[in-house]
Amino acid sequence: MTANEKPAVAPGRLRQMEIYVTGVGGARPSVPVAPDALEANARQAMSPQAAAYIIGGGGCEVTMRANRAAFERHALVPRVLRDVATRDISVTLFGRRHRAPILLAPVGVLEMVHPEADLAVARAAAAEGIGYVFSNQASVPLEKTAAAMAAAPRWFQLYWSSDDDFVRSIVARAEKAGCEAIVVTLDTTLLGWRPRDLDMAYLPFLRGLGIGQYLSDPVFLSKIPASPPDTGIRPRGLGVIGAALSLRRKGKEFGLTISQMRAAVAHFTATYSRPDLNWTDIARLRDMTSLPILLKGLCHADDARLAREHGVDGIVVSNHGGRQVDGEIATLDALPDIAAAAEGLPVLLAIAGETGVREVIRNIIGEFDITLALLGLIKASELGKENLSR
Repeated sequence: MTANEKPAVAPGRLRQMEIYVTGVGGARPSVPVAPDALEANARQAMSPQAAAYIIGGGGCEVTMRANRAAFERHALVPRVLRDVATRDISVTLFGRRHRAPILLAPVGVLEMVHPEADLAVARAAAAEGIGYVFSNQASVPLEKTAAAMAAAPRWFQLYWSSDDDFVRSIVARAEKAGCEAIVVTLDTTLLGWRPRDLDMAYLPFLRGLGIGQYLSDPVFLSKIPASPPDTGIRPRGLGVIGAALSLRRKGKEFGLTISQMRAAVAHFTATYSRPDLNWTDIARLRDMTSLPILLKGLCHADDARLAREHGVDGIVVSNHGGRQVDGEIATLDALPDIAAAAEGLPVLLAIAGETGVREVIRNIIGEFDITLALLGLIKASELGKENLSR
């Protein structure tokens, strides 16, 4: 920095100034800053079905509560009288510098909450310079989402289908679209037992929602049967009309008839996941792509060791936000043992309208930056066990 240059305003201070200074004129944030209020407002804006699917967890939601409680059991320990005027919250992953230790997690079926779905999130991420992990269960094809990202970093979440031809196709599409890593989700090889969704008797995929990656894939489309197989289960009631309208709307978007959409949904349901996935499949995935491979859904140290032995590039510690196994270990409680077993592998922790997304990103970065300074630290990489107390 030269004598005439002024230091850049740190993101935390800048975000505070944006809110307080515009507040002088009566403006207020577009979305609540407090997380609990943000969730409450989001719930009110959603349909009951969307709220159940997005906010709900597995079983009695014990794991969801455990995730929150684990963070509440850990306390931060500040140090004082340290020069924290200039801070660097960036991190480097797989050769790419990220402006903050934050990636937007993949969230499926975003069309349930906003008409522009994944595109709105992608534009917000690009505007804020934050990476975005494209969802396998997106509402918008990954190519369109990638175009909205410009040069911002993007990864791809892979649900490993029972159809390997489709897996090869979607991985190749992700690579061509500029995705910089493949995140294999392992905590959802079967759909968890989710009472809120079951009580609503509602699964969005059966209405053609959240399968945009499939409906835009040539391999998947080539394998759609001429007509849906007869399962012997028949839908009943007035909801059949709503489901048909949903299929018609989605079919029009992708150039498919309602009959083709019914067959596509049935084919998706039959091939969505692979419960028999095992460690030998990692080598097969390595043959499909040159991108770094991360495994998401690890909660046991032994699995971290196996990941390292099988040449995995990174680990995402996750229990799927408590949406799968009720009574599972909290991710933060699992993190220390997994980090030790990973022996140097990158270990990430998964925590579950466009303008609103941008503000949430700014708020998260701002709070992280200010908290880092108040702890007496100037780099994200300096955070360690010594800054925590239980």
